[in-house]
Amino acid sequence: MPRLALYSLAVCVLAVVAAVISFVQGLWLGIVWVLLAGLASNMAWYYRRRAKAERAAAGAGGGAA
Repeated sequence: MPRLALYSLAVCVLAVVAAVISFVQGLWLGIVWVLLAGLASNMAWYYRRRAKAERAAAGAGGGAA
């Protein structure tokens, strides 16, 4: 898995934990953490998909030459 995808996944997990803690304490700030978790999960998915496509393109390009 690409490094940026791992970083994004770590941010996503930490944001979810922060959201749970905020909601348990009764703070509405948890909504911001939920939005950040959504953004981070989308980034992780994007970077993983991009790396997978690059690997597929490199594999297909190497055989055609």
